[in-house]
Amino acid sequence: MHPAFSVIFFTVFSGTGYGLLALMGLGVAFGSLPTDRWLGILGLGLGFVSVSAGLLSSTWHLGHPERAWRAFSQWRTSWLSREGLISVVTFGPIFLLGYAWIVGTKAPSQLVVWGGLTAIGALGTVACTGMIYQSLKTVHQWHNHLTVPNYLLLGLAGGAVWLNGLTVILNLTTKAVAGVAVVAMVSAWLTKRAYWRFIETTSHQATRESATGLGQFGQVVKFEDPHTESNYLQKEMGYQIARKHAAKLRYYVEGLAFAGPLALVAMSVGTGGEIAAFTAGLATVCVSMGLLIERWLFFAEAKHVVMLYYGAKSA
Repeated sequence: MHPAFSVIFFTVFSGTGYGLLALMGLGVAFGSLPTDRWLGILGLGLGFVSVSAGLLSSTWHLGHPERAWRAFSQWRTSWLSREGLISVVTFGPIFLLGYAWIVGTKAPSQLVVWGGLTAIGALGTVACTGMIYQSLKTVHQWHNHLTVPNYLLLGLAGGAVWLNGLTVILNLTTKAVAGVAVVAMVSAWLTKRAYWRFIETTSHQATRESATGLGQFGQVVKFEDPHTESNYLQKEMGYQIARKHAAKLRYYVEGLAFAGPLALVAMSVGTGGEIAAFTAGLATVCVSMGLLIERWLFFAEAKHVVMLYYGAKSA
């Protein structure tokens, strides 16, 4: 599939933003995160800005953005509509959590309620984003049991690294935050490798013979292209990336999104002062760059079954 920058930006930064908000909500709900005023301002503010920017960017690739509101009416059948509804509803608990944390009395009961609802809404939104792609039976690389866990774990991993950076810079470092970041990154790394292994060793059950209905006559071979120039389907759904280039980019993902941030988070905990702040900040930049490459690959490596009509041996 053709990787559209607006969708890549949306899925990465909204996912990471929601991951940050979910972890902050759970942290204050269970009392494992300091309720420092500046942590609330910067953390919730960063999460809100990231999520909002991501959601707005998702409208860039629409032919008529002014009609986007109509998608909310299809929540019974559309994961895209459910994603939109849950994302909007979640803004309520986010603002209420921010008020209780930053302006209010930090009452434990309020932090538990609004923190818990923020986490549920944030994770629910990311799960719906993943289901948009997992529900597409025509794209084998997406229609599998690893797509949604990948979206959730990558969002939590990115959010955990961001949260660790904030706590270190504010001199509120807790081993719990760094521990969550390590667990989230390792889990996301293992799940991502499992996903890559799945798409390398399996393919869509449809073949050229079943797609054309000519399998009863033997093997189907393309004689020539149906037209002289590429059409929309070939450009958008037939995007191809060389195996060697994909392998190289996967190494970049593993280095930037997982191995590098793991080492930097460990350094931020094991050191102090300016060195800790620098390594924690560098980890946030590193993981964000790695996730952008990962998401580009997620789209570039996907093959739509329609390409069987244009000579593809498998999809």
